[in-house]
Amino acid sequence: MCLMLKTALENQYGRILHSDRDPIPDVPAVYFIMPTEENIDRLCQDLRNQLYESYYLNFISAISRSKLEDIANAALAASAVTQVTKVFDQYLNFITLEDDMFVLCNQNKELVSYRAINRPDITDTEMETVMDTIVDSLFCFFVTLGAVPIIRCSRGTAAEMVAVKLDKKLRENLRDARNSLFTGDTLGVGQFSFQRPLLVLVDRNIDLATPLHHTWTYQALVHDVLDFHLNRVNLEESSGVENSPAGARPKRKNKKSYDLTPVDKFWQKHKGSPFPEVAESVQQELESYRAQEDEVKRLKSIMGLEGEDEGAISMLSDNTAKLTSAVSSLPELLEKKRLIDLHTNVATAVLEHIKARKLDVYFECEEKIMSKTTLDKSLLDIISDPDAGTPEDKMRLFLIYYISTQQAPSEADLEQYKKALTDAGCNLNSLQYIKQWKAFAKMASAPTNYGSTTTKSMGLLSRVMNTGSQFVMEGVKNLVLKQQETDDYRYFDPKMLRGNDSSVPRNKNPFQEAIVFVVGGGNYIEYQNLVDYIKGKQGKHILYGCSELFNASQFIKQLSQLGQK
Repeated sequence: MCLMLKTALENQYGRILHSDRDPIPDVPAVYFIMPTEENIDRLCQDLRNQLYESYYLNFISAISRSKLEDIANAALAASAVTQVTKVFDQYLNFITLEDDMFVLCNQNKELVSYRAINRPDITDTEMETVMDTIVDSLFCFFVTLGAVPIIRCSRGTAAEMVAVKLDKKLRENLRDARNSLFTGDTLGVGQFSFQRPLLVLVDRNIDLATPLHHTWTYQALVHDVLDFHLNRVNLEESSGVENSPAGARPKRKNKKSYDLTPVDKFWQKHKGSPFPEVAESVQQELESYRAQEDEVKRLKSIMGLEGEDEGAISMLSDNTAKLTSAVSSLPELLEKKRLIDLHTNVATAVLEHIKARKLDVYFECEEKIMSKTTLDKSLLDIISDPDAGTPEDKMRLFLIYYISTQQAPSEADLEQYKKALTDAGCNLNSLQYIKQWKAFAKMASAPTNYGSTTTKSMGLLSRVMNTGSQFVMEGVKNLVLKQQETDDYRYFDPKMLRGNDSSVPRNKNPFQEAIVFVVGGGNYIEYQNLVDYIKGKQGKHILYGCSELFNASQFIKQLSQLGQK
C-alpha cells in the first residue's frame, strides 16, 4: 500500500497493508499489491471497515476473475462500490536492477529457486506451479516491453517447459483482439517496424561452474563478498573494544547502507571493471577532489577571505569571478566527496575479504582450471592451506574443478580430496549433488566443454564466451549474432497462426534486440560478460534476466540442500 511509500519500503515491502490502521475517511488510498489470497482478504477487510474515502487498486500481476468478484462482493456488502474508483492490472511482476538486467522474484524467491526446480521429490503439480510463476512474470515483462518475442529454448530442460507455457499464454492473448495487451507494440514504429526481440531461454544446469566462480570485477565482487541486495550494499563497521567498569566488552557493530544506482556515475563507469582498476580510480578521484578543494582554499587565501561568509564573497567585484565559480561548484564537490567516501568504504570492505581469503589466488586458479592450464600450486595444497580462504572458498574451487574436468578423478584421488575438504571444515553435500548432476548430464548428452581460452586474469569475458557459459555461446553468439541454427534449440513464434512447434525458424532477419533469460538463477558475472560482449556489436542490444539472482554462497547452499536428499 502506497500511502507512505518510503515507510512501506523500509518495512520490507508491504507490512503496512497488514498492520493495524486507523480510519482516515477523507483521504484517498492507493494500493499497490500482489493479488494473493492474503492481500485480497485484507483489502476486503479495509472496504468493510470504511477506512478511506476512495480506493485506487493497482495489482502487480493480473488479478483472477474469482478474486475480483470477492472484492466486488465485499464492496457491495460495505456499500462502498462507488468508492472503488479505479482497478488496474499493472503487469509489473519483475524487478529491473539495471537498464539491461531484470530478475523475477524478491519475496518468496525460494518458490522459483534452482533447488525448487531440481528437487528429486518434486511432484508434477508443484513443478507446474513453479513454471506458471515464472511464465506469469515473463509475460508481465513482455507486456511492459510492448513486444511479442520470438522464443528459442534449449531442449529437454525446465527452460523448454517455460517456453511452451509462455508461447501458449502470448498466443491466447494475441487471439483475443479486443483485449490484447500487444495491440500497440512499442517496437512496431519507425526503424523497428519489422523488428521483434529474440528471447533465448536457457537452463541453469547447462553451466553450474560460473555461479561458483570467484570473480574479479567490482559489481560481481561486491555481490559475492558483501551483503548486496536490490542495489543496496550493507556494511558493518569493524568492531573494536570499549572499556567499562565491568571490563572489556565488544562494541556494538554499526551498520551502514549505500545505494549503488545509475545516479552514481562512478558506479556506472566502474562496476564492470577489474577490482585493481577500481582501487586506482578511487585514488584518482580523491586526488582530483583534493586539488579542487585546495584551489578554493588558495583563492580565498589570496583574497584575504578566510573565515568570511558566502554573502561577502557574492558581493565582490568582477575580479572575483574565479572564486565565485569555484564556490558555485561546491555542491558538486560535496557530492563528489560523498561518492568517493562511499566507494572508499565499499572497496576497502571488498579488499579486506580479498586479503583475508586470498581471493586473487582462487580467481587465478579457477581461471587456469577452466582453461586447462597447468596450476602453479596443486589443488590439494590450496585446499590444505589453512590460510587460504574459508571452507566455502575451498569447496567452490573443488566443485569448479570437478565440473570442468572431462575425466572425473579416480575413486582414490576423490577420497583424498574429500578427506582434505573434510579436514578443512567443508560440507560435502554439494559435491554429492554435483556428482549426481554430472552423471545425469553424461547420460543425457555430452558434458559441457570447458575448452581452451586465451583469457587474461584481468577479464572474464573470453573465458565465458569460449569455455564456461555454453549457453551464452549457443544462445547469443549463434542465435543472435550469426543466425546459425542449432538442433539443440526449439523455435516458437506466438504470432504464427498455427501453434505447432517448428524447429525451422521462419524469421530469417538478423536480430537487433535479444533477451537472454536463465531459468534456475543467474549472477552478475554472466550479466557483465554479456555487457562486455555486446559492446563491439554495433546496433545490437542484449538484456539479461534470471528467475532469481544469487551469489556463490547462496547457490552452494541450494546445492547442499539438494545433496542431502
